[in-house]
Amino acid sequence: MNTIDLTGIGSDTICAVSTPQGRGGIAVIRVSGPQALDIVGQRWQGKPLADMMTHTVHLGQIVDTHGDMLDQAVLTVYRAPNSFTGEDVVELACHGSTWIQQQVIQTLIDAGCRHATAGEFTRRAFANGRMDLSQAEAVADVIDAQSRAAHHVAMNQMRGRYSDELKALRDKLLHFTALIELELDFSEEDVTFADRSEVTALARDIHTLISRLADSYRDGNAIRNGLPVAIVGQTNAGKSTLLNALLRDDRALVSDIHGTTRDTIEDTVIMGGTLFRFIDTAGIRQSNDAVEQMGIMRTWQAIDKANVVLWIVDVTSADTSMAHNILTRCEGKALIVILNKTDLDDDVAARSELNDLLPEGIPVVAISAKRESDIEALRDLIVKNSALPDVENDAVIVTNARHYQALTRARDAITRAIEGLEKGLSGDLLDQDIRECLHWLGEITGEITTDNILGEIFSHFCIGK
Repeated sequence: MNTIDLTGIGSDTICAVSTPQGRGGIAVIRVSGPQALDIVGQRWQGKPLADMMTHTVHLGQIVDTHGDMLDQAVLTVYRAPNSFTGEDVVELACHGSTWIQQQVIQTLIDAGCRHATAGEFTRRAFANGRMDLSQAEAVADVIDAQSRAAHHVAMNQMRGRYSDELKALRDKLLHFTALIELELDFSEEDVTFADRSEVTALARDIHTLISRLADSYRDGNAIRNGLPVAIVGQTNAGKSTLLNALLRDDRALVSDIHGTTRDTIEDTVIMGGTLFRFIDTAGIRQSNDAVEQMGIMRTWQAIDKANVVLWIVDVTSADTSMAHNILTRCEGKALIVILNKTDLDDDVAARSELNDLLPEGIPVVAISAKRESDIEALRDLIVKNSALPDVENDAVIVTNARHYQALTRARDAITRAIEGLEKGLSGDLLDQDIRECLHWLGEITGEITTDNILGEIFSHFCIGK
């Protein structure tokens, strides 16, 4: 059950422009609330709204308080409860003049509407049971999606795939709780309702399911915000030139002077339907320059945070003195070795030296970043080695930091329950951990939350959504 105060939500009627700000071909103005049909009806010339069936579209005119026409418009009516918010909703598609938008909003406010706050339409949908909180948050993710992969994951969540997983988990936890409470109720009688090994197996199954969701956050965060790819190597190896080639833009300053890049430079590009966030780093070398040392420290930090590391080697110098440090730091990561400047050395002499240093299976590709030769092959290799899950198989992937935090706390709680079962703790102590696990899962879906949390979540929505 929600712990939030929903008093007043939906008691008045709200309106806002739902399309992006500025001038355009059309603008859509949304009205929702108990008086939506009456208020819009006061400013509408055409078929009476009382005679309109739900989910129907009509042509007419919007007029101001004096009855003067503001615009010809298309009106769509959605009657409660079969609307986005669960309330009566009217949408007006008018011409996209900024002046017309302002005047239509003002005449609706004069007729009794209130201007909606950020995310208020979606918040009403949540309050009216049209979606749970994880689905409501997915609405914002769909709007903000920057790639096919991010859009697919957000759509899955909005459609309820994530909620279904959490419901299945909740059902297992409630079954666990029921078994433990039966044990408590009949603890003084010679009755056995569940073997402890059976209960332990159930708890471990729950732990596995929660862990799978929590562990998916690393990939989910990369899909949502861009998979981090660190471009590293020694000074003047061509890292900045490679960044520009991958982005197809002169994003980074390129110079023959060693140590030009002192800080990380980031930019994003979509490849294979996934957003990649490339990070150009300071060249790795021995230096007494304090500022350059700080840049090199950030290079190591970028490697630690990256999913994929592009180690670029200048074939004209074939200097592999930093190989051990780079390989050690990249253990457990997707590493691609790039032999650059093949336009200056077609023999690629560095390849044979590197073969003796590289662990088996690490891909090596030869390119010329300056001439942008074989860049497409490198792009394909980066996508292939990104190790992201196949989002097309509809697997549930967690992308929200709030959800990840709740899942890790739920996992901690079920871990304590498992340890308690193994130690033979009494049912009342186990029951506390199970209820805590239920609490954290409930925070994700909004079954248990606070008004402050809701305010923070919906404040990041755009007005009109």
